[in-house]
Amino acid sequence: MLFGKYGFFCRFESDAQLPYYKGSTFRGIFGRALKNVVCALKTQECTRCILRDRCVYMLVFETPDPAVPHPFLIEPPLTLETHFPEGAPFDFNLLLFGQANTYLPYFIYAIDRMGSIGIGRKINETRGRFVLEGVRLGERLIYSRTDEKLRAADAIEDLTLKESVYDEGKNIRLKVILETPLRIKFENRLKADLPFHVLVRAMLRRVSSLLNCHGDGEPPLDYRGLVRQAEAVRIVQDHLQWVDWRRYSFRQDQDMLMGGMVGSVTYEGKIGAYMPLIEFCSQVHLGKQTSFGLGKISAETA
Repeated sequence: MLFGKYGFFCRFESDAQLPYYKGSTFRGIFGRALKNVVCALKTQECTRCILRDRCVYMLVFETPDPAVPHPFLIEPPLTLETHFPEGAPFDFNLLLFGQANTYLPYFIYAIDRMGSIGIGRKINETRGRFVLEGVRLGERLIYSRTDEKLRAADAIEDLTLKESVYDEGKNIRLKVILETPLRIKFENRLKADLPFHVLVRAMLRRVSSLLNCHGDGEPPLDYRGLVRQAEAVRIVQDHLQWVDWRRYSFRQDQDMLMGGMVGSVTYEGKIGAYMPLIEFCSQVHLGKQTSFGLGKISAETA
């Protein structure tokens, strides 16, 4: 699966007031800016538009099948700061999967437009405006405000599910860190704890859906066997907690209560076979609302 992690470097031109968790705010305005940039028939409803099968906005934001994962996600800055003064930097990552990488010029233009619209709460009747100064792919600058030229993004990674290099019969102690809130449903309920088999089920869903929809197809995995074996892995340390916050939904025109698990949990058992899943999901996030930047995980072995 083609995987591009693009670093966007911005600077505020006016004071900005942002929420504690910035991903949902940023994603909402990004969607509106992208629609404004690409929409050719602005008075037509998206679902009835004759161009819907060719529209970048529809392909990225309005996937017709809810089982198809969005081909992008935004990694907002993880700072706890909510006030950004004029001149303050504001950097974030945009992750693109599969063919969405070919739409990068639209995304750059849309994010540049976002700067003119402004983000966050109004201060003196205006939202925080910013300028896009540059975009990097890895260490390479591929777009700069000074010349407004997009250079070839030839360092896009081919993200695959690798074979495990660990001894699958050996006991391993693994610490999983939830860097942004993780929302996982099991048996139709949001989980406030994270047994290893629940984590594995979520990873299998994420890997399968991404590779099937945006990669080379369904990976050859023993899903039932992996879940069954995961039930024997035990938790040795649990430092998870549930956090709630509110986000405003422009689509539903109301505040929505969101929440998820943060912190860390340490497992012990025969985990070697699961390391490729963990390494893959550490790059593409996990669980619900990943396009907001939720479900960012990392892991370390003892």
